[in-house]
Amino acid sequence: MPTARDALLDAAFVALADRPWSGVRMVDVASSAGVSRQTLYNEFGSKDGLARALVLREADAYLAGVERALAERSGDLRDRLLSVAEWTAGAARASPLVRALLTGCWGERLPAPHPAGLPPSNHRPPSPVPAQRRADVGTPAPAELIAAVRDKAVAVLERGRTARRDPRPSGAGREEAEELAYRCELTVRLVLSYVVAPANSGEEFGRLIGAALAGGAGVSGPSPTAAGR
Repeated sequence: MPTARDALLDAAFVALADRPWSGVRMVDVASSAGVSRQTLYNEFGSKDGLARALVLREADAYLAGVERALAERSGDLRDRLLSVAEWTAGAARASPLVRALLTGCWGERLPAPHPAGLPPSNHRPPSPVPAQRRADVGTPAPAELIAAVRDKAVAVLERGRTARRDPRPSGAGREEAEELAYRCELTVRLVLSYVVAPANSGEEFGRLIGAALAGGAGVSGPSPTAAGR
């Protein structure tokens, strides 16, 4: 059963689909969630607090989907990153907040982003709600989100090597991790170009990503990190 906080965030997300954030009223969000307006303010403190929590939840959901995409396919690196690409494109289509988080393009209809690492106000004390204290630190910039995807992919590789008890020397493992990090970032950045300017078909998009990961389409040779060694 969803908590009051989850119900409020769901209600805010639905309201945002119908009207710009400036037109979303707290009283309507509370009513849709079936809770009092005081409960809403107890959870989020303000409309800005609700906005930050909503955006951060979308970022968390996107990154959780990246982890699923990496784990669900047990094939080679190309298959795993194609899965990440498909998830990223689909998430950006389904959620304007994910699209904005990935591209940095925040329109007037969306809540204004709050930079990560900066407190929302120098005059407001930290929220007593742990989840809200986390939301108060701000939302990730596109580069930070891409770095998080890259790091998750590297972590999956390292877990796989450990599970296989890979006998190769640590240097080889580091080289493989660096190559994965490079190709993962390449994949996400190519997907972002598709999000901004969609291809004519999903098949065309898949061919583009597949060719890049295979070293084609003008992308060949080792990663810049590997080439420098």
